[in-house]
Amino acid sequence: MTVKVQGVVAARKGARVELTTVLVPEPGPGEARVRIQACGVCHTDLHYREGGIGEDFPYLLGHEAAGVVQAVGGDVTDVAPGDFVILNWRAVCGHCRACARGRPWYCFATRNATQPMTLEDGTALSPALGIGAFVEQTLVAAGQCTKVNPAIKPEVAGLLGCGVMAGIGAAINTGGVSRGDSVAVIGCGGVGGGALLGASLAGAGTIIAVDVDDRKLEWARGFGATHVVNSRETDAVDAIRELTGGFGADVVIEAIGRPETYKQAFYARDLAGTVVLVGVPTPEMLLEMPLLDFFGRGGALKSSWYGDCLPSRDFPMLVDLHLQGRLPLERFVSETIPLDQVEEAFAKMARGEVLRSVVTF
Repeated sequence: MTVKVQGVVAARKGARVELTTVLVPEPGPGEARVRIQACGVCHTDLHYREGGIGEDFPYLLGHEAAGVVQAVGGDVTDVAPGDFVILNWRAVCGHCRACARGRPWYCFATRNATQPMTLEDGTALSPALGIGAFVEQTLVAAGQCTKVNPAIKPEVAGLLGCGVMAGIGAAINTGGVSRGDSVAVIGCGGVGGGALLGASLAGAGTIIAVDVDDRKLEWARGFGATHVVNSRETDAVDAIRELTGGFGADVVIEAIGRPETYKQAFYARDLAGTVVLVGVPTPEMLLEMPLLDFFGRGGALKSSWYGDCLPSRDFPMLVDLHLQGRLPLERFVSETIPLDQVEEAFAKMARGEVLRSVVTF
């Protein structure tokens, strides 16, 4: 039976989002229908609205979500109706060359629902990151549902579905931060805050937060930053080197996605150190640097896509750490809002007033 629900749609590039009726089909083979309880408002959704990711309008926005499974297709066995799940956009296939090598966090054939959700006139919607969760119920591939302990609040759990997981994973999974390392994070929004938290979890000794907003730098202290640098007032590279004995940080995480801040990250790392790009650039951005500098400094330059996470491994672990009081995910939730305030949440996000606005149902 098709379900009629309310959802937030980006109809055209750059246009204000619309709250409209969405038709969600009954799950077919390999699919699950999930009642959304909470969904974070992420920069990626704004990128979709602005046409920065693709041109497949109209988009059903929202992807950083948690909820309860309502129905599943006949061949689904990993989740069942009533399960509390975090949605993910890395439903691994188990068969591609990355999965066959034992590296499913790089899966090259991730799964999505095959049936489209539509508007009432039959227009097919493109769900953001294959999820589309600014909606009362959504249809996803069953593998996009990761069952976790339902004791966690939905508005906190959903954040692991994208931004916070991307940051934590950039530090732990991609950057390989370990005990005693020095770490700098450039950009202290939701993803950067997650990176600071990940560095703290991993036992980093010196954790330097860099931003141009004193508000975000104060938030950064709550995520484990031992030092903060306002790069509007102080040269970020000089400050990071000064705080690391003149050498630079072992791991520098760039959580903005701009050429100028990537250069700061590159030159702020120690010799043989690691740079991790987790901020998302736009298609027109170019990077021009002396090739000799890449050769002469050694080390590793990495990009981190979704924090190189494996949802089935990482989500339950991080939920358990939160419930034990060791992972303060609640500090990322600046406000909870109803579904019809997503456009206003985008504006607050652009002004830097919030870490995360979270839609609750």
